[in-house]
Amino acid sequence: MKSLFLSTILFSLLIFNFSFSSDMKPPKESAFDRFLRYVKIDTQSKEDQDTVPSTQKQFNLAKLLAKELKELGAQNVRLSDNCYVYATIPGNLTDNSKVPAIGLISHMDTSPAVSGENVNPIIHKNYDGKSDIVLPNDKTQIISVEKNPSLKDLKGDDIITADGTTLLGSDDKSGCAEIMTLVEILLTNPQIKHGTIQIGFTPDEEVGNGASKFDVEGFGAKFAYTVDGEELGEISEETWSARTATVTFQGKSTHPGTAKGIMINSIYAFSDFVSRFPKDKLPETTEKRVGFVHPYGGVADVEQSSLKILLRDFEISGLDEKETMLKKMVSETQSKFPETKISIEVKENYKNMKEVLKNYPELTANAMEAAKRAGLTPHLRPIRGGTDGSRLTYMGLPCPNLFTGGMNFHGKLEFNSRRGLEKSVETLVNLVQIFAEKAK
Repeated sequence: MKSLFLSTILFSLLIFNFSFSSDMKPPKESAFDRFLRYVKIDTQSKEDQDTVPSTQKQFNLAKLLAKELKELGAQNVRLSDNCYVYATIPGNLTDNSKVPAIGLISHMDTSPAVSGENVNPIIHKNYDGKSDIVLPNDKTQIISVEKNPSLKDLKGDDIITADGTTLLGSDDKSGCAEIMTLVEILLTNPQIKHGTIQIGFTPDEEVGNGASKFDVEGFGAKFAYTVDGEELGEISEETWSARTATVTFQGKSTHPGTAKGIMINSIYAFSDFVSRFPKDKLPETTEKRVGFVHPYGGVADVEQSSLKILLRDFEISGLDEKETMLKKMVSETQSKFPETKISIEVKENYKNMKEVLKNYPELTANAMEAAKRAGLTPHLRPIRGGTDGSRLTYMGLPCPNLFTGGMNFHGKLEFNSRRGLEKSVETLVNLVQIFAEKAK
């Protein structure tokens, strides 16, 4: 028994790079095991819904997280009518007022792009660092080393995938599992010094509404971090600025047998408009800091057709240029099809959070230091996407994004690993201590 206890402590030493006494208690459930439980709960959100959450099944995970937070001893645990879970981990310093309350936030929903129902997590033990990973229930789904060079760094690790028929849900049940594991570690180890920590789990992040009903004032944090990024060491203080355009083509339907001189088929104008998208401004041909326009969904019908388009750029001026380009395309198609009424509506989704976070450099610096203490090589990476933090930052809660260890989000080739989950937890433990240390 004594040997088993010493082995457990040694394991903790290897995993967590912070000071603790010999009575350090490792978590009863690792982030790895929590993650395996959480991904089996279907929480897929749905676009174009008028309610938050967009799907009631997100409450299944929300209720479980609230229950587990209470069991772990978190305070002020509450689940809102809109499926937001909040909790407080009280600070354990002599004077907690000297340390800003910080928040840690992850989202519970998974992407509508691929099914999240009946997820069957597969553990690929002791990965050799060189082989492609073929998913067992659809062998056409292959995580190749060529397209995923980070696999070379995972030699000896245990990799988690889905079985090839669904997404895994690492985005963002990794973050949920990592934050919950942090909560257990802090509440069972008072020797780890930290200020007040506010916990938040959100619905509907994947459909752009994760922050819409978030209670920033009631949350009680001065700053926060979303735990929603990808590869180990990746820290983001910059996201896209984002808009969505809807182009509508209004025709006139009638019986095709007597349609001569009457029918105006909107599909023809719809098709012409789609053909005008410049190939070098599409997501499949752009990378790094180059923005794009992305026609991603629509309806084609005689009477009325419509097309939804994402506009993304790191600069507002770049978004303006893309909006101007789309309006010019509308004008050109309208000239070619004068009988079809064409309209365009553009809505703003969120702005690049860098414009606010540049005023809080200590948030990024503390995250970088936390990752270094975990033995990682931190690096800044602008997100070619958005997080709840994009909107929360502009709602008064400055909110950089931290890695989770996961990769290939929103698809069947999604994966994470034991080390990815554990090192992310270690970074969070370091992070809360750094805020306490700097307040001395």
